[in-house]
Parts: sequence; C-alpha cells; structure tokens
Amino acid sequence: MSSSDEMSFLDHLEELRWNIIRSFISILIMGVFCFIYKDFIFDVIIFGPKNLSFPTYQFLCSAATFANIETQFCAEELPFIIQNRTMAGQFTAHLWTSLIGGFIISFPYVIYELWKFISPGLHKNEINKSKGFIFISSILFFLGVLFGYYVVTPLSINFLGTYQVSKEVLNEIDLTSFIALVRSSSLACGLVFQLPIIIYYLTKIGLVTPEILVNYRKYALILVLILAAVITPPDVASQIIVAIPILILYQISISISRIVVKREIKK
Repeated sequence: MSSSDEMSFLDHLEELRWNIIRSFISILIMGVFCFIYKDFIFDVIIFGPKNLSFPTYQFLCSAATFANIETQFCAEELPFIIQNRTMAGQFTAHLWTSLIGGFIISFPYVIYELWKFISPGLHKNEINKSKGFIFISSILFFLGVLFGYYVVTPLSINFLGTYQVSKEVLNEIDLTSFIALVRSSSLACGLVFQLPIIIYYLTKIGLVTPEILVNYRKYALILVLILAAVITPPDVASQIIVAIPILILYQISISISRIVVKREIKK
C-alpha cells in the first residue's frame, strides 16, 4: 500500500463502523427470517433435543441395545416439562433466539466483512494465500455448531433433565433456561472450532510459535477441561466428549503453526 493510499486512524474507524453496520444488518435480516418461521425454529430445532426421537438418542439407544446395556436413551420421553414463568418470557425468548439464529446463518457474511476490514493491510501474496479464509472459517464454525447441537446439547439435556436430588422434586424447566443451554452449547462450540484459524494468524504475526504451543500443551489441557466444564453439565462423560475434539483441534493448530513457520523460513 502506497503512502498516498494510506488511511488515517479516523478513516479506519469509519470503515470499521460500516463493516459492523453491514454485519448487523445481515444478522437482523436473517433474524427476521427466523422470527417469521418460529414454528420450525422452536418445535423442530430448539425443542428437538427434548424428544427421545432425536437422532443422537436413537443412535445411543441402538448402541446400548447392541451392547446389552440398560439406558435412559430408550425411554419413551424425558421426565421434565418446559414452562414459562414471566409475562414477556415467550416473546423475549422468541426475539433473542431469532437474533442468535440470524447470527449463525449470516456468519459467513460477518466473516467476509471482517476480512474486508483487515485485508487492505495485507500484502498481495498474503491475500492470495488467504483466499480460503472465509470458506474454512465458516466450515469450522458450522461444524462446531453441529457438534454442539447434536452431541453436547442432547447429552446435557438428558443429564440435567433427568437428574433429581429427590423424587419429591419435579423438574419443571424454565423456558429461558432451556433455550440458554441449547444456545450456549451450540454457539460456544462453533466459536471454539475457530481455534485453527486463530492460531494460523497469530503465527503469521509472530505472537505464537509451534514451540510455544507444544511447551504450553499441559496448560492448554487444563484450560480445555475448564472450558468443557463451562459449556457442559457437571458430569465427566460429557466433559470428555467436548474436550476430545478441542484437543484434536489444538494438535491440528500446532501442525498449522509449523507449516506457517516453515513457509516464513523459506521466504
């Protein structure tokens, strides 16, 4: 970039402002789409993991039956109900769920706007080598959301929805609590799956090296377990299920960092 083409700090802020505005508009448009199709969003997607006909439960039931193991996954229904306790609870849940759905659907465009903001600061060869950024980042995000929705969410709902300190206490789950679990499990996993992309660019700018990632692997393991404990119910099985793909992503990130460093050395 030549000196005549350089933007001032205020120009950068103005450009960032418009990137954020366009991203928000795309989220809002997709959110309106989700708001209109609330029957599908809630009955099929949000409340899908509550029904034992959900694919994850069917798979686990078949696996347990094959291994001749007794399991709750083969029951007729989960022993809890979902209810609303506040006057505006259902409308508020509808509104926020629509916005979160809008963000998930428009994620590729949001990443595109981010790329538009940072790409002018890159060299031409860096831009050419990073053309797959939007596609790869979007694929990783959607894979993470699917993992959170089909693995973390049903296991969390099954554990927490069936857990009782006493038979005297019935599980009557508040609507906002149930939706928050589905939302946080899916969205958190989608963001966690961005780890390889983050490591790639941190390596490119010199903040991270493969040696640092290897030397701090044991600390990363602790952080992964803490993160798994945050986005899963407090049972060891669910935490391990979440921790395994994160550790795999961490190992992949180490390999990516090594490739980036080798390329920089060749230059």
